[in-house]
Amino acid sequence: MVGAVQDAGVVVTGAGGGIGAALARRFAAEGARVVVNDLDGDRAVAVAEEIGGIALPGDASGIVGAARDALGGTVDIYCANAGLGSGGSEAADADVWAAAWDVNVMAHVRAAQELVPDWLERGAGRFVSTVSAAGLLTMIGAAPYSVTKHGAYAFAEWLSLTYRHRGLKVHAICPQGVRTDMLAATGSAGDLVLQPTAIEPAAVADALFEGMAEDRFLILPHPEVAEFYRARAAAPDRWLTNMNHIQQKWEATL
Repeated sequence: MVGAVQDAGVVVTGAGGGIGAALARRFAAEGARVVVNDLDGDRAVAVAEEIGGIALPGDASGIVGAARDALGGTVDIYCANAGLGSGGSEAADADVWAAAWDVNVMAHVRAAQELVPDWLERGAGRFVSTVSAAGLLTMIGAAPYSVTKHGAYAFAEWLSLTYRHRGLKVHAICPQGVRTDMLAATGSAGDLVLQPTAIEPAAVADALFEGMAEDRFLILPHPEVAEFYRARAAAPDRWLTNMNHIQQKWEATL
């Protein structure tokens, strides 16, 4: 994997902290040239200075062109990591739903629109989508997050099945709880479901690099998610009943 990453031009969105910062650090440690993007300019600069990367603050949706220029004309690996952990039910405000859809799904689409033509011409490129186990399963108390993460997973899956024979490699990272600001913001639902098995962001980066070495699409930093996913597919009503029990347990704490 060091050979594949050495001197590669890498972009990591949402890299001012959490999983994004861990990915940026790992790519830099493996010899990549890393663009660190984050809405928080100070955090982007701090991580970039730490790893010898290039800070590119701003909205992740529109940074591909500037990142390509900063990397000398080529983006080899794009990590669509920026995300919103929007909670709420079907009754969440329309702007909450719209923001979750825009950041968690459409930012990935817009990046691919910019990147894929060049990758197809070169016959090489790697798209890394930080999804969530919620994109395979769901998350109580967070309809906008769960629904849009399903969309992010579906888009990554579509990219992979459409272009893998043309040299594009796609990875969907689907962790459960990761000790980040986003996890802290999930409140009592996260305390119940995610905190007990939460891992450090660096473990997510480790899982990605293991998956890249094996050219695996689905990256599961929590291996037990595979069992949950199988159970959901094999017996959906049983799985929904079990999830509803967790929902009721959570409601009892409110």
